[in-house]
Amino acid sequence: WFHRSVSGVEAETMLLERGFDGSFLARHSSSSPGAFTLSVRRGQEVTHIKIQNNGDFFDLYGGEKFATLSELVQYYMENGGQLKEKNGQIIELKQPLICAEPTTERWFHGNLSAKEAEKLILERGKNGSFLVRESQSKLSDFVLSVRADDKVTHVMIRWHEKMYDVGGGQKFATLCDLIEYYKRNPMVETCGTVVHLRQPFNATRITAAGINDRVEQLQRENGGQSYGKGGFWEEFESLQQQECRHTFSRREGQRNENRAKNRYKNILPFDHTRVKLKDVDNTVPGADYINANYIRQPTEAEQNDISSSSENLSQSGGSLNNGGMAGSTNNNSTNGTGVINNGNAASYGTNLNQPTKNCSSCQLLNKPCAQCSSKTNADCMKHRRNESLTSRMQLQQSPHKRDEKDLFKTYIATQGCLANTIQDFWNMIWQENTRVIVMTTKEMERGKKKCEKYWPDPHQSKEWGHARVRCLIETSTADYTLREFFLSWRGQDERKIYQYHFQVWPDHGVPADPGCVLNFLQDVNTRQAQLQLEGLVPGPICVHCSAGIGRTGTFIVIDMILDQIVRQGHECEIDIQRTIQMVRSQRSGMVQTEAQYKFVYFAVQHYIQTLLQRKQAEQQSLQVGREYTNIKYVDEIYV
Repeated sequence: WFHRSVSGVEAETMLLERGFDGSFLARHSSSSPGAFTLSVRRGQEVTHIKIQNNGDFFDLYGGEKFATLSELVQYYMENGGQLKEKNGQIIELKQPLICAEPTTERWFHGNLSAKEAEKLILERGKNGSFLVRESQSKLSDFVLSVRADDKVTHVMIRWHEKMYDVGGGQKFATLCDLIEYYKRNPMVETCGTVVHLRQPFNATRITAAGINDRVEQLQRENGGQSYGKGGFWEEFESLQQQECRHTFSRREGQRNENRAKNRYKNILPFDHTRVKLKDVDNTVPGADYINANYIRQPTEAEQNDISSSSENLSQSGGSLNNGGMAGSTNNNSTNGTGVINNGNAASYGTNLNQPTKNCSSCQLLNKPCAQCSSKTNADCMKHRRNESLTSRMQLQQSPHKRDEKDLFKTYIATQGCLANTIQDFWNMIWQENTRVIVMTTKEMERGKKKCEKYWPDPHQSKEWGHARVRCLIETSTADYTLREFFLSWRGQDERKIYQYHFQVWPDHGVPADPGCVLNFLQDVNTRQAQLQLEGLVPGPICVHCSAGIGRTGTFIVIDMILDQIVRQGHECEIDIQRTIQMVRSQRSGMVQTEAQYKFVYFAVQHYIQTLLQRKQAEQQSLQVGREYTNIKYVDEIYV
């Protein structure tokens, strides 16, 4: 029902010619860039309704708010009578007018020649890699290009009588059905070669070391003012299309007893990955509910099938669906599926100011920590450029044998607290043995409450139900505030909790400088690593903004991709779009806007630039017999 390139006049024509009363489609707004329009047929007329996307949620410029466009449409389809004109007349969404495009799957490359397909698959694919493209000899047909035995085979897919087939064989209603069938049932060439469809060749997959070229390409396709319908826009729209096809259950958040616990009525956690509170009164309906989801990078095996990654994640090992991340209640508890960070320290090296010799945090960071920096010139910390990049793998090796899934981080993504959910929040922090909280929103933005203050002032204590929180200290850098708490639950021994409150994300858009976000992530990860060195086995890092999807998703995705580069090397293949799709299968709407999508690219690009500069400097240092530790970021990257 989402039509990518349809004008208002074309939408009216399509609805009046092909639709009926109640037929509808969604399209890009022609008058408001970044916004959308819902076009609905009502009798012999078409009504156009504006849909706003402000970076935090979708809404109809007021009223209900949603994490995704598909959830907004689904809500108004399922709740007849909720969509009304100012005069009270009801607007019904009865039947979507389906887009005529063949598929939105990322293995579909559109207008790609046979030579271009061969070059792509032979250079960057492997045996079993495949893509589908439009036939250049017969415009109504398609071609399946597959690598088998180190050569590329091209198989014609015929479109005939509104069905797809290969060589006049079994017929399918959609390209997706055809591809899924031949994934399970390999074709055999006349020469006897078996043609397996093992992995799709996605246009968004790139080599990490080549991200500069990819970013430049996407920027060119976007156009000079970044308003073009190509490049970043095209990738993000494809991602949005994918989300329209997959809707997971959110029943727990919709229950009457849980509605008041949601900051935004329709931004709800998926049931299969939601965090379940355990230390609650089970006789009270909804007592185990909190608007939060576990987020985890799937294993290599799970990653082969992103479409089912949700089920894999909820069924493998420590089951997310059964609260498998939960820790025990003693002070040195461990969480069920392993440590979020496994000690992945990320240190960006020496600062203009020298680390304090007697401060263990400074020595671990190899630069002034937040506490010590408050005693120096804080302005010198802004957009720290004079820092080196040391490996996030520094502490990743463990003497204990662990399952593959335990080598990946686990996060908790949640909404900003409401006054009535603060006790539940601290219950979750205690249960999961979380020691690091990342807050990416201000309490108030644009005159609206974004998050309830869930902590006391410095040197003060406060209780929320069974939770007692004592604020030890509050220190600030130019980019964030670090607060240290002691948390006790039901009078048990206190645990030290660190809250990293990122303060420089603008009310509109994204930060102009990816470096400040990378440095912030480095400090967060270094803290997590330090806690592991102390033997505390910390649980998942908890990340929240207001809705828990936009900025939260952006931070988590950047961190996931950087960890992948560390594990596999800077020549590894990364897929930013696919990673976001995977994260969205665990919490709805993660990474909300095209600007946030671009920012992920820019942050990874920034990281790779610094990493390659470091490697170059190390090679030079070998030649001159000395070691470089201070690598500057040379390029400013603006969104």
